[in-house]
Amino acid sequence: MGQYVAPIRDMQFVLHELLNVGEEFKNLPRYQEIDADIINQVLEEGAKFTQEVLFPLNHSGDREGCHYDKETRKVATPKGFKEAYKQYVEGGWAALACDPEYGGQGLPVALNNSFYEMLNSANQAWSMYPGLSHGAYECLKEHGSDEQKKVYLPKLVSGEWTGTMCLTEAHCGTDLGLLRTKAEPQADGSYSITGSKIFISAGEHDMSENIVHLVLARLPGAPEGSKGISLFIVPKFLPNADGQPGERNGITCGAIEEKMGIHGNATCQMNLDGAKGWLIGQPNKGLQAMFVFMNAARLGVGMQSLGLTEVAYQNALVYAKDRIQMRSLSGPKAPDRPADPIIVHPDVRRMLLTAKAYAEGARAMTSYVALQIDRELSHPDEDARKDAADEVALLTPIVKAFITDNGWIATSEALQVYGGHGYIAEWGMEQYVRDARINMIYEGTNTVQSLDLLGRKVLLDNGAKLRKFGEKIRAFVEDNGLSEELSEFITPLGELGEKVTKLSMEIGMKAFQNPDEVGAAAVPYLRVVGHLVFSYFFAQMAKIALEKKDSGDRFYEAKLATARFYFGRLYPETAMLIRQARSGASNLLALDAELF
Repeated sequence: MGQYVAPIRDMQFVLHELLNVGEEFKNLPRYQEIDADIINQVLEEGAKFTQEVLFPLNHSGDREGCHYDKETRKVATPKGFKEAYKQYVEGGWAALACDPEYGGQGLPVALNNSFYEMLNSANQAWSMYPGLSHGAYECLKEHGSDEQKKVYLPKLVSGEWTGTMCLTEAHCGTDLGLLRTKAEPQADGSYSITGSKIFISAGEHDMSENIVHLVLARLPGAPEGSKGISLFIVPKFLPNADGQPGERNGITCGAIEEKMGIHGNATCQMNLDGAKGWLIGQPNKGLQAMFVFMNAARLGVGMQSLGLTEVAYQNALVYAKDRIQMRSLSGPKAPDRPADPIIVHPDVRRMLLTAKAYAEGARAMTSYVALQIDRELSHPDEDARKDAADEVALLTPIVKAFITDNGWIATSEALQVYGGHGYIAEWGMEQYVRDARINMIYEGTNTVQSLDLLGRKVLLDNGAKLRKFGEKIRAFVEDNGLSEELSEFITPLGELGEKVTKLSMEIGMKAFQNPDEVGAAAVPYLRVVGHLVFSYFFAQMAKIALEKKDSGDRFYEAKLATARFYFGRLYPETAMLIRQARSGASNLLALDAELF
């Protein structure tokens, strides 16, 4: 259904012209040989795989869904998924950004990030299987023992085995301190793990020969709450001495969820009945270890919504150019036809440009964050690594929440372009809306991300991380503040930076008197800061477009027009959001619960 063409030109613009990754990689020893030719070649090959192999399975996979066998407790993925995964593994895509020590190709995260956008545009449900595996790889690489790394990492890197994160349980949701799964130590150094987990994406399937579950559980006598959680590696099949899958372990799928979207991904209820597991890292420090996986997943979820925003926009654009309905208010634009294409109508333009701007802003931001991860992991200077880590920490909740909120808006607008046809399954648009809705919920709801940003990333360090990022914005504003051409972008950017500083201080002062003020302000606050980040990147992109407006390449004309739309139509939301954040907790908490 529909079409997908990977936006390679815009990816190249972001990587080469906006972020200048070639020069950045020269400062990172492990990536010094990565040049524009290598990057472009990987993007082009990634486009072929996602367009030709994955995208054709998206609609059919959604309609078919996964199949659960109660007798065997096995899950069969939709037709073609298993074969596509085999091509993915054979093409070396699973190993793209993994360490060569474990069989990886050692390419930058920034490049892998662009490939994952393509995967998510082509087929989000399918892409969740390998996406979770990469998070398991990162967690084990940082916290696993030498023996665990030796056994599991090469298999995860090759894609022969996949991974999951088994966190929540039916009674606790996001509050993992309430989890009850138990881990009893055994004489051989392993643990017997008993309990149940819910909402486990890719928990059971037929695409790989083994599944490596990372499971949170409690040791006997562990402290209450989140301080008493440990992390365990629990494989579906216990590895033999030769590293191949052996005996079936006591972790099985009890059912798969019937969901609103992402039907092609098996969301499982997992039962552990004395399953054999091994401790990862230190006892009672499992949540800290799992944060490696969780943060990777939060960034990945942002990429999911970017992917959906892009593919929904592309298809709505094709439809708007083809569908004829009514005449333009300013006179016929297609006099040879009985009506004009709907793209001539201002509000259709608004819907299309909303999706386009949110896609391009998200592409710039997520590519920047991925580059900071490369710097955090690979820069030879300790201070540079620390600065990059601070930016990644600050921006991660924004990537997750702001981009997924925008994805919901953009896919809904793209569906609206289709009118009644958008609501009909055969056109494919309603799937993007359904798939986008989960992204605002899992890996920590967007409210949780907002609390993380305001409470932990801003107020907890008295705004140090935010100020450091703000200094980059101020430097850009000062360097370009005298340019008349750029004033329409620089002035609102500078004003919003000042407003965010004042708003942060105001909420911080109110929170000293009443901690509920943080909860009341957090969601609008995150969207304000999200717009600040997008404004920063759109202003930079506009500057490049203005510098190259006479090049003859109309790409820059479109980029400039999109930046102007963003500042004229989307940025003004910040005024409302700031008023909401300042309105306080009383209008939320004054009403007695019994009166609702």
